[in-house]
Amino acid sequence: MKLSRAEVEHIAELAKLGLTEEEKEKFRGQLSAILEYAEMLQKLDTEAIPPTATVLPLQNVMRSDEVAPSYSQEDILTNAPDADEGCFRVRAILE
Repeated sequence: MKLSRAEVEHIAELAKLGLTEEEKEKFRGQLSAILEYAEMLQKLDTEAIPPTATVLPLQNVMRSDEVAPSYSQEDILTNAPDADEGCFRVRAILE
């Protein structure tokens, strides 16, 4: 599927990209190649393949929640530009 120059300009406008004439020609070829490849994939017979969200086995990637040594509150607040009653003090962003 070959894209026309007008289609590339329309896509660039939707993406709010300012393209030079050289870039329009370059992207016309690249986008056309991507669409041709996607068209080839559409021709594959996938009737025997069940729908799936991932091809990788699911596993929990979270580490266990264990108590570990940490910095003290005083050590953390020594680098704070402004602290108040053991907390970081920041400027209000809402009225």
